[in-house]
Amino acid sequence: MSAPGRGGRQAAPSRRGERPAAAPGRVRRGTAPGTELVVCAGSPLGPLGLATCYDLRFPEMSQALVHDMGARTLLYPSAFTVPTGAAHWEVLLRARAIESQAFVVAAAQVGRHNDKRESYGHAMVVDPWGRVLLDMGGEGAGIGVVDIDLGEVDRVRSKMPCTAHRNKGKAGVINWPAGGE
Repeated sequence: MSAPGRGGRQAAPSRRGERPAAAPGRVRRGTAPGTELVVCAGSPLGPLGLATCYDLRFPEMSQALVHDMGARTLLYPSAFTVPTGAAHWEVLLRARAIESQAFVVAAAQVGRHNDKRESYGHAMVVDPWGRVLLDMGGEGAGIGVVDIDLGEVDRVRSKMPCTAHRNKGKAGVINWPAGGE
């Protein structure tokens, strides 16, 4: 996966984390885990944090893309299976948007691929407050359009300055107890 740039040129490659152990043959064949996170600058949606569907399960990844690398929109293309998608897809997307205080745009494969594989669908756009602005459903392919106001990122962050609070904690202002006590 890569982020398209102007004129269709590759703007930035995606360097994804570890692959799911549940599907080592299919997912790992022809791909390798990445070694770095990527934010693609210069898009109309501000800096884009690039990830994939399995990466949704690692909140520290989205937080690093946003808080440390400046992403204002997170992209998660996906191929969630129907059972996993029904149970986890929306809640994970909303959680990443809320905790990162960024827009989440998640393209999603939908429908039956063969006798053994069916993708959940439900491409979504979620705002920084966790509101679902678009859900394309799980019935078939389509194109959805939604207006994204990047001012909403600033409004949410001004009401709840998590990045500043996170940075204070990282700087040692918050003294977390050792050993979970």
